[in-house]
Amino acid sequence: MKYTTQMDAAQKGIVTREMKIVARKENIDIHELMEKMAEGKIIIPANKNHKNLDPEGIGEGLRTKINVNLGVSRDCNDMDIELKKVKEAIEMRAEAIMDLSSFGKTQEFRRKLIDMSTAMVGTVPIYDAVGFHEKELKDITPEQFLEVIEAHAKDGVDFLTIHCGLNRKTVNTFKKHERLTNIVSRGGSLIYTWMEFNNRENPFYEYFDNILDICAEYDVTISLGDACRPGSIRDATDGSQIEELIVLGELTKRAWEKKVQVMIEGPGHMPLNEISANVLLEKKLCSGAPFYVLGPIVTDIAPGYDHITSAIGGAVASASGADFLCYVTPAEHLRLPDVEDMKEGIIATKIAAHAGDIAKGIKGVQDWDDEMSEARRKLDWEKMFELAIDPNKAREYRESSMPELSDSCTMCGKMCAVRNMNRTMEGKEVDIL
Repeated sequence: MKYTTQMDAAQKGIVTREMKIVARKENIDIHELMEKMAEGKIIIPANKNHKNLDPEGIGEGLRTKINVNLGVSRDCNDMDIELKKVKEAIEMRAEAIMDLSSFGKTQEFRRKLIDMSTAMVGTVPIYDAVGFHEKELKDITPEQFLEVIEAHAKDGVDFLTIHCGLNRKTVNTFKKHERLTNIVSRGGSLIYTWMEFNNRENPFYEYFDNILDICAEYDVTISLGDACRPGSIRDATDGSQIEELIVLGELTKRAWEKKVQVMIEGPGHMPLNEISANVLLEKKLCSGAPFYVLGPIVTDIAPGYDHITSAIGGAVASASGADFLCYVTPAEHLRLPDVEDMKEGIIATKIAAHAGDIAKGIKGVQDWDDEMSEARRKLDWEKMFELAIDPNKAREYRESSMPELSDSCTMCGKMCAVRNMNRTMEGKEVDIL
């Protein structure tokens, strides 16, 4: 029996290679996996032309996945550095890489990325449109936007961020409700500008069915972009954001009618106490489609430390039901991240995802923590390094300040609680002096 997309296969009862791999990775019954895929609650982004993909599932009941952003720009147009980031991100086991390239040899970079990446690859076609057609944004036609989308799909991109929800009605809501930071989504600002200059409907909304046909042909997951995501905690959960989310819920159902897999993108900057409600809103309005969030960043005062503000929000979002976290680095709001920034962003986001999965009770997730706790009880340093989310950093810290006794550290020395409890419970003498 033939199928067009992973969703189509699930609805027809066809077990794909990708489903088998995801079921094994997640330790989930494949029939349960297929049932949720058929409903749209789990997706497996897997373009038919991405030949070396190691597939991952995103959605209800699965581990929270993380995404890494990279790509060339006009000010930082060094393809070799970005490809080095790709290599590092894959080695650090990021599940997805988004190519946000907006200048230079974007197609060459994209194809190299897809060829070397076992992780899912995502793009935002509107970033590439000006360079692709060598035309100013306002002069690009809807048909030419579709050409860029098809080029990305044909190259093997697994998921495409398309800002379809910023239609004329959403724009009117935005204009009526003043925001502190206006529209901070790069893709959202570009499509808003195009709409204003041309006095037309959003072409991605107007030609949504054409986009779905492209996605169905290559089995590309559509990531419905949040053009109105808040760029400050002041703007969180406002009329523009919610109006767009309602539209995205409607578009989700239209995509499912064509068997196209969907995930929904979300905020953004947001106070800690609003995050859970936003996850619940997305799940309700978008019929359980997987939720992909940037952060959320929970305070606006920490440039240089936004991997921390983001990880705090990401952990709460994941614990509340978000399925996919976009990493944030210390360079956020300041510059293009370098390799070290990327590493810090990946680690912070992986911690947030894991913390959320523990709270969600994902099967088997806490086993890792229990193994680490046992190694700590035994003061088995090598095992601790092996289990650490960043083994190199853990080892470097230990070796930079070695204690007198191997069964302690330089923080507590002979007063180490673990050491002394072990000795006491084994009936051995405890010597402090």
